[in-house]
Amino acid sequence: MNKLHLLIVEDEANIAEVLIAYARAAGYNVTHLERGDGVVAFLQHNQVDLVLLDLMLPGEDGLSICRQVRQFSDIPMIMITAKKDEIDRLLGLELGADDYICKPFSPREVMARVKAVLRRFSPKQQDELKVGDFIISPAQFTASYRAQPLELTPSEFKLLTLLLSHPQQVFSRAQLIEQLYPNSDDIVDRNIDTHVKNIRKKLSTIAPDQTPITSVYGVGYKFAG
Repeated sequence: MNKLHLLIVEDEANIAEVLIAYARAAGYNVTHLERGDGVVAFLQHNQVDLVLLDLMLPGEDGLSICRQVRQFSDIPMIMITAKKDEIDRLLGLELGADDYICKPFSPREVMARVKAVLRRFSPKQQDELKVGDFIISPAQFTASYRAQPLELTPSEFKLLTLLLSHPQQVFSRAQLIEQLYPNSDDIVDRNIDTHVKNIRKKLSTIAPDQTPITSVYGVGYKFAG
């Protein structure tokens, strides 16, 4: 079984050394970055299972990194900081951090938090979603319809997975925007309509007589089966 890969972003050498040692002892592969300005690019080009992200970093701060990463990835992130103010904690979680731990901390507690967050994410990544004639595999980023593979963009994949996960539930365009682009103000209803149109087109090449994603006039869309 492949080891899970942790990215530790921490500029204080003594803290980083302890976290790296404990993470490796817990069985994780570890990459360490000392600066914030290389984190986004690293995550765009490497497979990482969880990020331990310090808030105050040279180059770019943790909140800015978190905001950018959430534009393209749902990777679990735990923020580490010396700031104890409630506003900082809330801001970190609002931007998409999955947990928040303050210095000074016990490295054993950090590893326990890591395991807890990974447990929350692992079932979603590993389980196949089978609904009607659809099979979705989030871990492999694959989708099929009537045993035929679907070539989907990341946004189309997330949209289809969301609809399939809630059969017959009607989602407004605003709800879909919030789910697909939680930290973006540049997305409009037309973007969702375009994604649905493209998904329907791809499905119609396999089953022209079926319309599994239906429009609910004046509201939004649903998976009708």
